[in-house]
Amino acid sequence: MTPALAAPGELRLTGTQKVAIVLMQMSPESAAKVMAHFTEAEAEDIAAEIVRLSRVAPAVSDEVIAEFHEIAVSGRRMARGGRDFAVGLLESSFGPDRAAGVMDRLASTMAGKSFEFLDTVDPAQLLTLLDGELPETIALVLAHLRPEQASQVVAGLGAAQATDVAHALATMGSATPEAVSVVAESLRARTGTALAPGQRQAEVMGGVQPLVDIINRSDVATERTVLDGLAERDPELAEEVRSKMLTFADIVKLERKDIQLILRGVDAGLLARAMKGATQPVLDAITGNVSDRNRDILTSEIAALGPVRASEVEEARAEIVRSIRELEATGAITMRRGEEDDLVY
Repeated sequence: MTPALAAPGELRLTGTQKVAIVLMQMSPESAAKVMAHFTEAEAEDIAAEIVRLSRVAPAVSDEVIAEFHEIAVSGRRMARGGRDFAVGLLESSFGPDRAAGVMDRLASTMAGKSFEFLDTVDPAQLLTLLDGELPETIALVLAHLRPEQASQVVAGLGAAQATDVAHALATMGSATPEAVSVVAESLRARTGTALAPGQRQAEVMGGVQPLVDIINRSDVATERTVLDGLAERDPELAEEVRSKMLTFADIVKLERKDIQLILRGVDAGLLARAMKGATQPVLDAITGNVSDRNRDILTSEIAALGPVRASEVEEARAEIVRSIRELEATGAITMRRGEEDDLVY
């Protein structure tokens, strides 16, 4: 159970924490009316603090209420927060659909904090830390890491273990806070990282998409190992993963300005190798979005290449795909998925 927030002299509260404490003193109905005046982003931050605080000591409540020029809570009872309170408050303020969206984003944000102490750990050291762990445990950890970092860990696993971990990640549902806490505490102990006072653990969702994000950032060899292993074990799951993965051919799903942005930073030789054996729509998408001069350079590069090993073509395409994925992650470009309507020009 999360301990009560300490006395005011022992910590410094942020403005968001103070707002959360004030709302926690109020009835859900009154608090909902106040919450409705915040933007959704502000409400999300406040809800996060309500979930984290859970309980607040009377002395802290009194000081915060005084600062807001409010009358101290009668009887100085212990204010209670927690997930249920936050959900009820958000539903009353924004309705169940928007509240669910806020809590989903909040769960993802809070879950990442459980393992944020691993952000600076070298992938090789992570492999050592995870050595001997069950595939389900490794999958749980990978679900908390940045996809780029997780992909390097997967690349360091043996083929059989990588398949086991990928399958565990793709089929994993929500993990209980207790399970997350046990794994995080164990890794902290091994790395010598102390748990911050009052830090909470949160559930994390696994599934196909986290696995896809990891594979999209992996090298060709790791991608092939994982997908081939999944295809042998669970063909239906492998096909679902493949259907969600970003491929070089998906460049045709981009708007012209996005294609031009991608091609602007690609070496002509690399692009020429990637274009070898590509379908006509892909070739048209590329040649139609470069200048006449660059088109001539590409034509010359392709002609000079001659036969190219399939592995070299795959690696060149993978490098371009990684660039596309990075631009998509930053919001610089927008990729249309298979189920979305085509654009009309």
